[in-house]
Amino acid sequence: MADEATRKTVSEIPVLKTNSGPRDKELWVQRLREEYLALIKYVENNKAADNDWFRLESNKEGTRWFGKCWYIHELLKYEFDMEFDIPVTYPATAPEVAIPELDGKTAKMYRGGKICLTDHFKPLWARNVPKFGLAHLMALGVSYVTSKVKCIMSYISDKYFVALKILRFKSITNLCSFLSLDHGLQLRFQTSLQKA
Repeated sequence: MADEATRKTVSEIPVLKTNSGPRDKELWVQRLREEYLALIKYVENNKAADNDWFRLESNKEGTRWFGKCWYIHELLKYEFDMEFDIPVTYPATAPEVAIPELDGKTAKMYRGGKICLTDHFKPLWARNVPKFGLAHLMALGVSYVTSKVKCIMSYISDKYFVALKILRFKSITNLCSFLSLDHGLQLRFQTSLQKA
């Protein structure tokens, strides 16, 4: 379930009224106008809260969307490309957002970097058609996955830190003494490095 902060964020995003997808030429233009207004409002709200974390743009028809999302962890900015197509049955069907660089890095990603939104987000989307749009997708779906980047980057930075320490010291013994490891831990550490 969503926490209070997420509910507040979503409640500040304008709801959409036009129930139209890419097949409906005239109504689709109206839906796109509403989508852009909701996205602009969401970005403005994020900037006001010092929580700016994505940029998004579309092709001329509004059927293919792409951009960047980022997460700042320990004063480092991790930036990722994201992309999605509007389904033919939109807004009844939510878009499948892909962040290709995170493919296989977390349990919430499918092949090709597609975000798993089935368990929690899709039932919520279905209950809120046509009120939910792309801004809601970003707030409820993509923001959750980018927050998982913290776990991924902590894991990677820990491995990177150990690799830097190994390179800095001439021998495993010097590294282990720097890390204050006793002789038994030194042997286990050396054995694990040889297996890797």
